[in-house]
Amino acid sequence: QVQVVESGGGLVQPGGSLRLSCAASGSIFKILIMAWYRQAPGKQRELVADIVNGGSPNYADSVKGRFTISRDNAKNMVYLQMNSLKPEDTAVYYCNARPEYVTRGGGAWGQGTQVTVSS
Repeated sequence: QVQVVESGGGLVQPGGSLRLSCAASGSIFKILIMAWYRQAPGKQRELVADIVNGGSPNYADSVKGRFTISRDNAKNMVYLQMNSLKPEDTAVYYCNARPEYVTRGGGAWGQGTQVTVSS
């Protein structure tokens, strides 16, 4: 069973950068779709970005050009580099791992890491 653990959140000023990391357990990492979601107070959880092994990443329109998702299969890691952060990026960010046969929203979830963008 796959487990994921996020790290790297924190407080950052508008325009700043943060890098989130997600460590996944299990030997099936290469066949997993890895994704980052976020949930702001009073809002539904939304997909930020996802990446298939060997495929092109997908991004929410709100983060295109500012965020970059990447994965390191050798280390079972996935990252989210967040640049030009805005106050509206404030949310709890969750890492998600799922095999292709599991529908989006399913699979393993981390506990979340808080990102706060504020001056």
